[in-house]
Amino acid sequence: MALLSAVSSLLPFSYGATRLSSKASLASTTSGFNLSSLRNSPRNSLRLYVSRAIASNGGYTEVSENETPPPRTYTWPDNKRPRVCILGGGFGGLYTALRLESLVWPDDKKPQVVLVDQSERFVFKPMLYELLSGEVDVWEIAPRFSDLLTNTGIQFLRDRVKTLLPCDGLGVNGSQSSVTGGTVLLESGFNIEYDWLVLALGAEPKLDLVPGAMEFALPFYTLNDAIVRDLEGEREAEQIGEEELQNGSAIKVAVVGCGYGGVELAATISERLQDRGTVQAINVSKSILTSAPDGNREAAMKVLTSRKVQLLLGYLVRCIKRASGSEEEDGGGGYVLELEPTEKGVESQVIEADMVLWTVGTKPLLTELEQPSGGPSVLPLNVRGQAETDETLRVKGHPRIFALGDSSSLRDSNGKLLPTTAQVAFQEADFTGWNIWAAINNRPLLPFRFQNLGEMMTLGRYDAAISPSFIEGLTLDGPVGHAARKLAYLIRLPTDEHRFKVGVSWFAKSAVESVALLQSNLAKVFSSS
Repeated sequence: MALLSAVSSLLPFSYGATRLSSKASLASTTSGFNLSSLRNSPRNSLRLYVSRAIASNGGYTEVSENETPPPRTYTWPDNKRPRVCILGGGFGGLYTALRLESLVWPDDKKPQVVLVDQSERFVFKPMLYELLSGEVDVWEIAPRFSDLLTNTGIQFLRDRVKTLLPCDGLGVNGSQSSVTGGTVLLESGFNIEYDWLVLALGAEPKLDLVPGAMEFALPFYTLNDAIVRDLEGEREAEQIGEEELQNGSAIKVAVVGCGYGGVELAATISERLQDRGTVQAINVSKSILTSAPDGNREAAMKVLTSRKVQLLLGYLVRCIKRASGSEEEDGGGGYVLELEPTEKGVESQVIEADMVLWTVGTKPLLTELEQPSGGPSVLPLNVRGQAETDETLRVKGHPRIFALGDSSSLRDSNGKLLPTTAQVAFQEADFTGWNIWAAINNRPLLPFRFQNLGEMMTLGRYDAAISPSFIEGLTLDGPVGHAARKLAYLIRLPTDEHRFKVGVSWFAKSAVESVALLQSNLAKVFSSS
């Protein structure tokens, strides 16, 4: 009971409902499947959906995974205008589509754009932590593509990519072997013939790094990972007295990884749990946020220390096991993490946890695509599974294919791979849209140059840190940093209409909270007088 109460306080928002068994076994039912089955089943077993809004009067057609639909070819509205197919609706894909829509085109050259994504919603991933803390609503950071694209010429297909069949490879003499791009095969049976292709498929958590992580660790990477509130557990927890809560066993949460994702998650969870649980953050390095500005690192350390987050630095997770005697029919129970030190002379550790959250490693989804005839990849991929691109973001050897975000292995002027962050993908989308315009209009393509604008992180409901790159040594933290971060992300939301709606919503919430705070302070003053 005590544990259910602690978990309920950790998961405060009401979009969807989940089943929470004893201790910290989480299983989301929001989207028709649970998180535990997602970890233990092949990802391609999920149901597929394809929008019919393009060919008919709207709505969705469900295609069962047990069916093999006959091949169908997507019909473009105009046979003369260029056809652009964008795979992936994250920062890279959606913002490229919107960039293409905003450019000025000759009447006969404005491209037809179709955007393909397996989800019905665009997710502003840097603000998933605010969803966990209850600071924002789902619609604010995860609007539906159908709503975002209502007033545009961009068409949306909800589907999964199965195979790429490009036919734009360069010949031996460097000339194009085809004037068309190729074909994309979707799992629903749709075939999309394109002139220009944009790869922005994103990535998924890499849980196969250590034994037991796939079975027992929970990622925090998608909207479904964030929506894990337990309504039944909360109702039961309301009946628990404070004394029983104090005498019961507090929930123990282990966060693996102390990069930005791990630190933001540990800070958010520790704030929610307060005295009802403990958070342990594990990192292979001897420090947190090894690549972050000093100001962000110091602000994070101050917050984590004040919230009594236990930092286990200089350890790697050797394996994750179910705790002895905790095997239950519903899959609940505690877990044991065996930690191995990275330095000699330091003893190994074994810690117990009721919930293990995994923030280490991602795998580009390009590696999940089927290859024609089971042969090697039709695209040049690096060891991580990212497409090799030139400085204009075109895939090497394929002049009609662009790749960005997690799907691209673009390097900076020093030869170092660019990080797969939202900031990089956002800027790459701007260049990709422009370079497609330039290619269609026979203009020179621009080389991508990343401009580091700074780094931001959330550290709780009213706490954040932001280090802008244009003022060396400056870090805004606390409530000021929190306000600056929200304003910066408000500006980055996809469309003007959505920015306006979210801005009004945030202003209204802030006003209500300010009035409540004022009333509370006045009540304290009158009660003491």
